[in-house]
Amino acid sequence: MVSVIIPTFNRAWLLLEAVNSVLGQKGVHDRVEIIVVDDGSTDDTLKALATVAAKIEYIRRDHAGVSAARNLGLSVCGGEWIAFLDSDDLWLPGKLRAQMDFFAAHPDMSLCQTEEIWIRDGKRINPKKYHEKPRGHCFPLLLERCLVSPSAVVIHRRIFDSVGLFDESFPACEDYDLWLRIGCRFPFGLVDRPLVIKRGGRADQLSASTPGLDRFRIEAIVKSIRSGRLDFAQRQAARKALDGKRRIYCNGCLKRGNFIEAERIEELVRQALDD
Repeated sequence: MVSVIIPTFNRAWLLLEAVNSVLGQKGVHDRVEIIVVDDGSTDDTLKALATVAAKIEYIRRDHAGVSAARNLGLSVCGGEWIAFLDSDDLWLPGKLRAQMDFFAAHPDMSLCQTEEIWIRDGKRINPKKYHEKPRGHCFPLLLERCLVSPSAVVIHRRIFDSVGLFDESFPACEDYDLWLRIGCRFPFGLVDRPLVIKRGGRADQLSASTPGLDRFRIEAIVKSIRSGRLDFAQRQAARKALDGKRRIYCNGCLKRGNFIEAERIEELVRQALDD
């Protein structure tokens, strides 16, 4: 069975469309459970789900962030395979079937994602070359930027048993942190078809509402270096990426007069590189 976890917070006007995009997947209906985790919404989220209430499991919790919402879904789901869908994204027909066919053809793989269609402010945009989704063992690429989308992946439960859940101490870049923990140990598969619509450009998204995202990426790389899980080549790649992100972020802090934050990050990185 595949468990689809949809975290949501005050997106009643988008949520039903997301849920219906899962219900519209062909050939997998009898093997899918949909778990909507409402992270303390104050809008009409529950009312918006009335027409699909019998087809989903709805869980409400106090507001604690997207990582806590996904982790709650993971704690109650029953599927061998786990998929995520952000409440502002959509799956295209055949998405889940294509990924389950991929796993049938590649029984050694425990994770794969699909390509995406990017919509920003209502207009389609084309990803840059450096956004190209990775295949295989790709830890060095994952260090540079977040190349995996939660809405596009299907992951075997055993991966979470091995690397842990989303880190709830990260208010943003929590997925970047998870992909680093996975990528240093497991290969990534790719279904080379755009089967997810990823919608951006709104002020309520974490990438827009959380300033200084690179500080969380820096903290995730530090965490990865200190984990003891990296081999020599991975450790060297992590150190190089950490130094580069440290330089860019701290220079930005100094230009804005944020000397305390620059000093904090410099010390954090210095300690990690000295380990």
